Amino acid sequence: MDDGFDPASSMRTRKGEGEGHAVAYVHRRVMDARSPVPVVPVFINTYFPPNQPRPKRCYALGQAIRKAVEALPGDARVGIIASGGLSHSLVDEEFDRAILKACADKDAAFLQNLPRAKLHTGNSEILNWVGVAGAVEHLDLNWFEYVPGYRSPAGTGTGLSFATWA
Repeated sequence: MDDGFDPASSMRTRKGEGEGHAVAYVHRRVMDARSPVPVVPVFINTYFPPNQPRPKRCYALGQAIRKAVEALPGDARVGIIASGGLSHSLVDEEFDRAILKACADKDAAFLQNLPRAKLHTGNSEILNWVGVAGAVEHLDLNWFEYVPGYRSPAGTGTGLSFATWA
C-alpha cells in the first residue's frame, strides 16, 4: 500500500468455487504437486468494466510486487508467474510479436503505452504480461515460444506464448 496500491484480499474462495483456470493450470502443470509451495495469487481485473487498469498501472504493480519480494527477510527464492494469452478472437501476430519483443528489449515505454483499443475482450490478458514485465524488468528474457493458434481460415484464434526470465 505504501507504493500506491490498495489491494483487496481474501482468505478463501466461496464454498464450491476454486481458483480460476489460469492459476489452476499453473498448479497442475508447472508446480510439483508432491512438493507444494506457498502461493500468493494476484489477480488483475483485465476484463470487466469499468475498472480495468491501464498498461502503465499494470507495469507499476509489477514493480511494486518486485519491491515487496525484495523486502522479504531471508534468502528465499521467489518465482513470479503470470498467466494469460496474447491476442484473442482474432490472432494479431504482429501485435503479439511486438509485445514479446518489448519484453525482450525491456521496452517499458512501449508496454506502458499499449493502445487501449487493442486491449478489449480476451486481448486484455496482455495486461498480465505487462505486469510481469514490470516485476522482472531487471532480468533478461532468456526464452520464449510463440504459437499463433488459428482456429479458422478467417484468422480466429489466440496468440499463445510461454516465456522465462532469469
